Amino acid sequence: MAERLPPTRPRIPGSGLAKGLAVTLRTMTKKTVTEQYPDALPDLPPRTRGVIGLFEENCTVCMLCARECPDWCIYIDSHKETMPAAVPGGRERSRNVLDRFAIDFSLCMYCGICIEVCPFDALFWSPEFEYAETDIRELTHERDKLREWMWTVPAPPALDAGAEEPKEIAAARKTAEKLAATQAEPQEGDS
Repeated sequence: MAERLPPTRPRIPGSGLAKGLAVTLRTMTKKTVTEQYPDALPDLPPRTRGVIGLFEENCTVCMLCARECPDWCIYIDSHKETMPAAVPGGRERSRNVLDRFAIDFSLCMYCGICIEVCPFDALFWSPEFEYAETDIRELTHERDKLREWMWTVPAPPALDAGAEEPKEIAAARKTAEKLAATQAEPQEGDS
């Protein structure tokens, strides 16, 4: 035997319209929280992923970022140069020289894998997000443009107050103190 459905109330014509107008009137009297974007810039969190900046001096052309990119949007070209021997009788060394470093932001999905795998800290997140273009071909940023984005990268956050001093800073401080101590000692010829 089929179950009986509960009785339904009769519908009043226009009740849906009245409910909609009530919602409209309620929201009209409240203050808006929407910020008008071009006039008021948003306050972005410190770890915002906007655009990727390149610190070219740290890049060793290891190609890790291009290999690990799931979208294959990083293009790197390089050549090898032979460096003369540092000491007489030493052997010559070869090193990679960066010719082209480009990121196609029309393909990039902003996952950050390239930044995480870079062992030499050559790639950084910049919070800049206003780089829209009218032509999709202009979204491929070459190394000159990527270097410009480095000026917008925020400084790293400060360490916790109770954290240990980084070993690099401690070693640099000890070296500076030793240098200052040797310069402060009177020389044998000084009277």
